[in-house]
Amino acid sequence: MSKPFSGLTGLDNRSREVFRQIVESYLDTGEPVGSRTLSRSLPMNLSPASIRNVMSDLENSGLIFSPHTSAGRMPTEIGLRLFVDGLLEIGDLTATDRSEIEARAAARNEEQSVEDFLTDATNLLSGLSHCAGVVLTPKKNVRLKHLEFVSLDPQRALVVIVGDDEMVENRVVDLPIGLPASALTRAGNYINARMQGKTFAEIQTEVQSEIESQKSTLDALTAGVVEAGIAVWGGGEPSDEKSLIVRGRSNLLEDVTAMEDLERIRQLFDDLESKKDLIQLLGLAERAEGVRIFIGSENKLFSLSGSSLVVSPYTNAEQKIVGVIGVIGPTRLNYARIIPMVDYTAQMVGRLLT
Repeated sequence: MSKPFSGLTGLDNRSREVFRQIVESYLDTGEPVGSRTLSRSLPMNLSPASIRNVMSDLENSGLIFSPHTSAGRMPTEIGLRLFVDGLLEIGDLTATDRSEIEARAAARNEEQSVEDFLTDATNLLSGLSHCAGVVLTPKKNVRLKHLEFVSLDPQRALVVIVGDDEMVENRVVDLPIGLPASALTRAGNYINARMQGKTFAEIQTEVQSEIESQKSTLDALTAGVVEAGIAVWGGGEPSDEKSLIVRGRSNLLEDVTAMEDLERIRQLFDDLESKKDLIQLLGLAERAEGVRIFIGSENKLFSLSGSSLVVSPYTNAEQKIVGVIGVIGPTRLNYARIIPMVDYTAQMVGRLLT
């Protein structure tokens, strides 16, 4: 029967050191470690038999497990979380990593778009960490080139929105009851004549101001169509308001040595395609300062792939958190190196965006 988990306070110095060695060995090799190997690497003199007794206690506490009957031990996700929160020694960013990040930042072209710059930063993190790099950023301020309403039936219309970047968005809106067919044409003409070249935020403010001040030439029903068309451009879901950039998926295949590893990576690729779920997860990191770490099934998105996410928010000129950047990889990440790397990159992104 397993003992109740009591965290680090329930471990004596000997158990803590054995646990540390098991986790560090796993993070380095990805393999379980046995008592004989531990007896040669521990800073204290313990026999393999004594180590096995300690390992048995750690296993009963839910911190380590044996993947096979006669194998050594590996940390559980609970054990990894305990190690990261309480035993991991995070040093400064290495000089090599720091110079690489600063060199990439210094090479930024002033005419480069924010999205292109963030893509470069994501590629940089991916390359340095040998994981997938990820960034969540507000959608760029695309300006309206053309908007058109197409009737589908008396109660619905398709809104076709073309931005100045030539991207096309199609959304369906509900129409007010009793709306004449000509109202769709009037609504489209109104927006295209007055709002072309403006961003969603600018259009939304101007349309609402005109309608509220009764300066608009539109009747009430047509004004409702205009407001509905502008609203769908802004999007109603958090996933509609954010752009997700993922780079370096191929890095995740570098250390695959077994079929179970390949299946785990395949599942992670599926997770990375779940844009809405991933945006919701990254959104959690926007609610607090500093680096956030999600390990394995702590989040349902990674419950099958057994992956870890290390991310940090970045700010704009007003010191407001506007996005997050980080890496996704296997749970045996080099946390001591990647945590300061992600933190420094987020700080650098924030400085450059100001």
